[in-house]
Amino acid sequence: MMASNYNAKEEDGHQPAAIGHGGAGTVKNKKPDNTAFKQQRLPAWQPILTAGTVLPAFFVIGLIFIPIGIGLFVTSNNIKELEIDYTGVDMSSPCYNCSQSYSWNSTKPCTCSVPFSLDQPFESNVFMYYGLSNFYQNHRRYVKSRDDSQLNGDKASLKSPSKECEPYRTSDEKPIAPCGAIANSLFNDTLELYYIDPNGSRTAIPLVKKGIAWWTDKHVKFRNPGGNDNLTVVFQGTSKPVNWRKSVYELDPSDPDNNGFINEDFIVWMRTAALPTFRKLYRIIHKKPNMTPTLPLGQYILEVTYNYPVRSFEGRKRMILSTMSWMGGKNPFLGIAYITVGSVCFFLGIVLLIIHHKYGNRNHSADIPS
Repeated sequence: MMASNYNAKEEDGHQPAAIGHGGAGTVKNKKPDNTAFKQQRLPAWQPILTAGTVLPAFFVIGLIFIPIGIGLFVTSNNIKELEIDYTGVDMSSPCYNCSQSYSWNSTKPCTCSVPFSLDQPFESNVFMYYGLSNFYQNHRRYVKSRDDSQLNGDKASLKSPSKECEPYRTSDEKPIAPCGAIANSLFNDTLELYYIDPNGSRTAIPLVKKGIAWWTDKHVKFRNPGGNDNLTVVFQGTSKPVNWRKSVYELDPSDPDNNGFINEDFIVWMRTAALPTFRKLYRIIHKKPNMTPTLPLGQYILEVTYNYPVRSFEGRKRMILSTMSWMGGKNPFLGIAYITVGSVCFFLGIVLLIIHHKYGNRNHSADIPS
């Protein structure tokens, strides 16, 4: 009777090495080790879906989501918002002549006045946005066309910008500051707001231009090159972007904390939008200290210095006035989404309850032997 040799390593998936003619050859076994992990013997848990667990889950989700959705929807509707399109496409538009005659090569700015009225007062802080349509800031080459080292104040990148900025890297054999397509297409319309008093006189609405950019962008990502407080000297030897009328150190000469690369209008524009129709914060109208509304109802005039042509890409321009709530600006989508999900879950819970009540007892009685 032939005896069998027992080897523990063989049971664990290890085979003895095969000895070739030279006595040193080995054959590697591909069989997984006999472990709980590799042989899939780890303890597992799988929920058993019964009517007692599924139905309450559907009803609880519905009862939670529907009130939340209603609250979000009501809050969004309470936000006051007004949009004024001043593209000038229609012949009756006050900005029609500007839209037809103005281009990037125009040297003389065009101005137009757009009258509008507020049917209800705007209270608390009011935020003024500019909006663009059919402008694809999310294009891959457009998004990459910038030099973050240059924008962060690196002197080497100031004189030798990244190749990603092409074809807006150099101009007249000088490096462009700031370089790239994003900076070159900076929105440069000037918007001013006036309230028409009952006696017919105009009162300028104070617009705050600081505090519109993200804190991290203003103090971390964007910095002027150091070494000299005189930005004219710092940017000497560089060229302005092709479509700009003035150099970067002339964006706000009256305020050193808002000039050059740290200009907040410039910083806001450099944060690209994800969709072709977008809005960006332009100015803030602060709440008045007394109980007077920030923007009382009545007649207003929007004075536009038309510098930004959009006809070449069939775009639209608009000015938006909006208040804020704890959830941000006006956006009913989130509330509608919560109400929809909650209603669907509650409806499915009712349907499944009816099915369980109708067929559950029948199936249970069928399992009982007679």
